[in-house]
Amino acid sequence: MSDIKLFEEKKVRSHWDDEKEIWHFAIVDVIAILTDSPNPQVYWRVMKKRLKDEGNETVTNCNALKMEAPDGKMRLTDVADTEQLLRLIQSIPSPKAEPFKQWLAKVGYERMQEIADPSQSIDRGRENWQRLGRSEKWIQQRMTGQETRNKLTDYWKQSGVEKSDEFAFLTNIIHREWTGLTVKKHKDIKGLKSQNLRDHMSEAELIFTALAELSTRQIAETEKAKGLAQNATAGKKGGGIAKNARMQLEAKTGKSVVTNENFLPLAKEKKKLK
Repeated sequence: MSDIKLFEEKKVRSHWDDEKEIWHFAIVDVIAILTDSPNPQVYWRVMKKRLKDEGNETVTNCNALKMEAPDGKMRLTDVADTEQLLRLIQSIPSPKAEPFKQWLAKVGYERMQEIADPSQSIDRGRENWQRLGRSEKWIQQRMTGQETRNKLTDYWKQSGVEKSDEFAFLTNIIHREWTGLTVKKHKDIKGLKSQNLRDHMSEAELIFTALAELSTRQIAETEKAKGLAQNATAGKKGGGIAKNARMQLEAKTGKSVVTNENFLPLAKEKKKLK
């Protein structure tokens, strides 16, 4: 399960391993937070080489997982579990090191709570969006859309689609069909980089995304779609239903459903008030 965690409102790409029950965190994201480096990738390359030359086993044991890069593509990213990350942090001089260690402990504890009581995950998601200034109406639509999304990805897994890049491929097909844009192009229009597109959608964009994904799942279930190709076909059909609904609404209102609106100015205003 891939996820985004926030440390002082800065994003850390994360992945929960259900089998081993451990978090993996993108190392460059942590370095960016601790060092404020303008190029955390270079910082990590230099640091990794130095630690390898010193015979540091932590670096050798670090894995790479495919995570969404700033350009929206899934790319291999060096990750570390909590124990490995704590060891790496010791090699990074930073006044944020101790607060970050406390944050890591809190993330681990909260995950254990969520496993015991899944409703807590929903509550924390709501609190996070409230902290970012989202309205209750928007939050409800975002959470409803996420539930629809989860049901679709569950079907994909059951039908033989498991790789994260295949998920991204199918998602892009659905999105392009109903919006006329790729996910990356939609993010470009909104001025987004590493941000999650859905977290910056309008209410209407969230509703039509959910319609496209709900339609895709129901069509796939009806046609008993298996594998990538058949699910891609279902995705085009499901996205087409949302496209037709979008065009009808736009014809009646004269307004485009897909917009360049985002919540970035709101985030900047929050920083100014601090």
